[in-house]
Amino acid sequence: MEPDYLSVLNDQQKEAVVHEGSSLLILAGAGSGKTRVITTKIAYLISQKNINPFSILAVTFTKKAAAEMKERAQLLEERSRYCQIRTFHSWGAYFLRKYPVFAGVSPDFTVYDDDDMVTLLMKAVPSLKKKDASHYVKKISLAKDYCLLPDSEDLFTVDSDSRFPEIYKAYEDRLKQTGNVDFGDLILLPYLVMKDNPKIRHEIHQRYKVIMVDEYQDSNVAQFNLLKMLSGAEEDNPAYVCVVGDDDQSIYKFRGAEVRNILNFQKDFKGTDLIRLETNYRSTQEILDCADSIVRNNHERIGKTLVSHRGKGVQPALVFLPGQDDETEFCSELISQSVEKGGSYSDWAILYRTNAQSLGFETEFLHRKIPYEVVGSLKFYEREEIKDALSWISFIANPRDEIAFRRIINKPVRGIGPGTQDKILAAAAGNNILLAMDQMSLTKKARAGADSFKSVFDELSALIPQPEESLESNASLAQSALSVFDDEKEALEEEKKESEVSAADDGTIEAARLSVFVEAVIKKTGLEDFHAAQDEIGGTQKVLNLHELVNSAVLYECNRKGLLDFLDHISLDRTLETQEELSGQKEDRVTLITIHNTKGLEFPKVIITGMENEIFPRMPDNTEELEEERRLFYVGITRAKNELYFTSCSVRRLYGRTNAMSPSVFLKELDGEKIRVLGTKPQAFISNDGAGDPVAKKYCVGAQVYHDDWGYGQIVRAAYSDTEGDEEDNREWVVSVSFDTGGIKKFIPKYQASSLIVCSDE
Repeated sequence: MEPDYLSVLNDQQKEAVVHEGSSLLILAGAGSGKTRVITTKIAYLISQKNINPFSILAVTFTKKAAAEMKERAQLLEERSRYCQIRTFHSWGAYFLRKYPVFAGVSPDFTVYDDDDMVTLLMKAVPSLKKKDASHYVKKISLAKDYCLLPDSEDLFTVDSDSRFPEIYKAYEDRLKQTGNVDFGDLILLPYLVMKDNPKIRHEIHQRYKVIMVDEYQDSNVAQFNLLKMLSGAEEDNPAYVCVVGDDDQSIYKFRGAEVRNILNFQKDFKGTDLIRLETNYRSTQEILDCADSIVRNNHERIGKTLVSHRGKGVQPALVFLPGQDDETEFCSELISQSVEKGGSYSDWAILYRTNAQSLGFETEFLHRKIPYEVVGSLKFYEREEIKDALSWISFIANPRDEIAFRRIINKPVRGIGPGTQDKILAAAAGNNILLAMDQMSLTKKARAGADSFKSVFDELSALIPQPEESLESNASLAQSALSVFDDEKEALEEEKKESEVSAADDGTIEAARLSVFVEAVIKKTGLEDFHAAQDEIGGTQKVLNLHELVNSAVLYECNRKGLLDFLDHISLDRTLETQEELSGQKEDRVTLITIHNTKGLEFPKVIITGMENEIFPRMPDNTEELEEERRLFYVGITRAKNELYFTSCSVRRLYGRTNAMSPSVFLKELDGEKIRVLGTKPQAFISNDGAGDPVAKKYCVGAQVYHDDWGYGQIVRAAYSDTEGDEEDNREWVVSVSFDTGGIKKFIPKYQASSLIVCSDE
C-alpha cells in the first residue's frame, strides 16, 4: 500500500521520490516544493526500500536548511533521525575529528575565522601589514574553494601575484603547527585524506550508500570534488547520488559557487537521469512569465518552463520615474494605499541590488510612519562604516565631541591608546580637544598619531566655508565650537570662490554641495581604504554605503549651515527610528532587503527597485557575470506571490553627483505584452528607429557633453518645448545638463551646438 505522503505529490515530485538506480539530478524550479521532495525521498528510502538510515547522508549549505530538512524528514519517518543530515562544513568537521592524524590536525582542533586567519598570516609573514594580510587571506580561502594548494600549477588563476604561492605556503606551514583548521579546510582536507588513503576511502564507501545534496547550484569546486570522492563515482559500485538544485538560481559566485557543477552534473556522473520540477506553487502565471522572459536569455542553463498551480493574477507593472526621490514616494504611496484598503505592511517587500539603496526608503518610511524592517543587514545609520564617517563629520562640527573623538582617533590605528585618550580628554576639561592635544606632552608615537589626526582634521575643516554672520550670535554649541577656525577665514573665503559653480537655470551662482566635503572625509581620513579592505575579505558593501552617504549630502550646501542642517536631518531620522522601535509595532512591517538575501523567501507583493544600468545590472566585465546578474533578477522576480512591480529612474544621485540613468538592459527583455507600463518611457527605452529629428537623437538623455564654460556633464532631461501657442514644427529641443562641477543648466542645442559638444562625436 502506498504511504500517505506520496499521495500529496504531483507527478513530477512523485517520480523524483521513487526514482532509483542511476544518479539523479532534480532540476527544481522556484517554488516547486524541492524541500518536500528531498525529505519525502529520505522517508521513502527508509520505509519503502529498507535502506539503513545510518547509510544515508544528506547535506545542504546552512544550519537553518539542515535543521528544517531533519525536522521534516522525521515527521514523515521517525527513523530519519539516524541519518546524517548536515551542512557540508559540519560533515567535514565530523570527518576530521574521526581521522585527525591522517589530516595532520589535532583531535581537539578549532576552526579559525577570517580574523584568526589574518592574525596567523601576519605571524607567518611579519612583513605583511594587516590590509595586505586581509587581501591574501581572501585569496587563500578562494584557492581552497577551488581545491588549489600552494604548489598547484593553476594557483595563478586565483592571484597572479608572484609572491602568493610563497605567502600561501607560509600560512599553511604555520596553520599546521597550531593543529587547527580554517573554514576552507573543512572541505579540502577530507577530500585530500580520502584521495591519498584507499583504506579510509573504502570505509566511507562502505558507510554511505545514499548521498543527497540540496541547493547543489551553490556548491564550489572543492565540494564537487568531495562529493565525487564520497560517492565513489569512478568505482564499480558507487553510492546512489541525488542532487537537487536550480541552475537559474545560482547567484553566489562571489562566494566561490560554481554554476557549472550543476550544468555538467550529467556528464560528471555517468548515466544520470534528469527530472524537472516545473509546477510552481508560489506565484501567479503572469509573474512566472516575466521570470521566464528574462532567464531564457542566458545561454548557460539546462532549461525549464514553470507553470503556476495558482493560475493567472495581476499583470506586473514597469514604472518609469524621474528620480530616486520619486521612486521612494511612489513605493510609499503604493504601500499606504494598499494598507488603507485593508492590506498589511508585511505583505510588501522592497528589493534592491545593494544595501546602500535602503537609505532613501528608510528616510521616506520614517517620515511617513510606515513601519519597516531591514533584513540581512543593520539599518543604514547603524552600520559601522556610516557611524565612522558621521563621527568624523560630527567632530569637525564640534571638536568637543568626546564620543566621536574616541571612535575616530584610532581608525585607522594611530597609536593613541585609551590611557592617552583619557589624559587628552581630562586636559580638555570641556574645552577644545584639539587644543588639549597641542598642549599635552605625548609619547613620540602618540605625538606622531596626534599630528596626523590634526592634519587631516585641519584639511577637512578648510573645505567648509565660514558663515557670513558672527558665530557668537549663534546659540548652537556645535557651531560655536567651529569658531576655532576663524583665523583661517580669509583663506577659506578664497577656497569657497574656487569651489562654487554655476548651477541654476537663471544664471545665478550656487554654492558647491556638501557631498564634496563628505566625500573628502571618507577619502582623506582613510575610511574608504579601511572599509574597502573589509569589503574584499567579506564580500560586504561598506564602500557603497559610504558612497550613498555622500549622495545624501548632495541636497545641502557646502558651508557651516549646510553641515549642521545635514547632521540635524540625520539626528531627526535616528530619533524617529528610535520612536518606531519603542512603539511596539514589531509584527506588521514592510521588508527592505537585498535580492541576494531573498533566496528561499517569498512575499505577497514585491517591488524590485533601481532597475537601471550600473545599478542592476552592475557593470559586468564579461558575459558570465552578466548571466549571473540575470539569474539574480530571476530570483527577485520569483519571490513575488501576487503582485510585482519594477521601478526605474531617469536620474539618480551617484558618487555625490546627479547622473542620468539608462533603463536596465533586463527591462527590454521583459515580454511587453505581459506587463503594464506606468509613467513616461525614457528615450533610452524606446527604439531610435523612428526618431526623425537628428538633433533630438544626438542630444538625448544620457549623452556625455562638454561645454566651454561649464566643463564636462551629462544630459539628464531632454524634451521639446511646449510653450503655449507653439506650432509643432516650431518647437525647440531643450536639454538639461548636469555638470561634474555640481550644477544643472538648460540649453537649446539647435543654437548652442558649437559650445555644447557631444563627447562621442569629438
